[in-house]
Amino acid sequence: MSVSVDLNDKVMLITGASRGIGSAIAEKAAQSGATVIGTSTTAHGVDYIDSLLAKYDGFGKRLDVTQPETFETFFSEINEQVGHIDILVNNAGLTRDNVIFRMKDQDWVDVLETNLSAIYRLSKSVLRPMIKNRFGRIINMGSAAGSMGNPGQVNYSASKAGIIGFSKALALEVAHKNITVNTIAPGFVATDMTAKLTENYMAHVLTKIPMQRLGSTDEIAQMVLFLASDAAAYITGETIHINGGLYMAS
Repeated sequence: MSVSVDLNDKVMLITGASRGIGSAIAEKAAQSGATVIGTSTTAHGVDYIDSLLAKYDGFGKRLDVTQPETFETFFSEINEQVGHIDILVNNAGLTRDNVIFRMKDQDWVDVLETNLSAIYRLSKSVLRPMIKNRFGRIINMGSAAGSMGNPGQVNYSASKAGIIGFSKALALEVAHKNITVNTIAPGFVATDMTAKLTENYMAHVLTKIPMQRLGSTDEIAQMVLFLASDAAAYITGETIHINGGLYMAS
């Protein structure tokens, strides 16, 4: 069952929208009436987003979230095209997995820059007009790893745990301006990334999930729509776990 959400007259920016969860969010938000801007680091990704949103009000735009020197121009162009951002979905993410003794310092830096520092910078970039208009939604994509930890992912787990703390602190700062800040923490979701995992590993994963299946990108997108809607206006600073019971059973 789909959540019925009216996002007409709202402008939503989704980072990392050319695949997986980001792509599902972009399509669902556009279907709900939002003007959607989806970002990708590649021209091919932008073309895909453009085709995805072709029959809706939205488009793709190139952005590397680790290059803050480009943000001023990026947001200036968006403002000229569609106006200020009402809803920011920080979805872009990166993994550089390895056990700590084999992890390179650059792998730590790259993951923290993409997954955590970019959220700080992008949120800061959209907040001024949100405060002026006394409305805003910031939805950050966390992970079960941010609460549970995961071996071979000290960088990723640290970045996702940081998102939870960031979201809670920012939620307290801007709540009086009618701006909400929340985190969604998915577990294992069926995407092109999980499709690359071995059959044996996936069988092992399913033994850890009480519901004995992977989540769908649609299920994550539906929660994003809910948090973006008026129905969630009194929810802020929360971390919503969507993992089939994985976190509860750990």
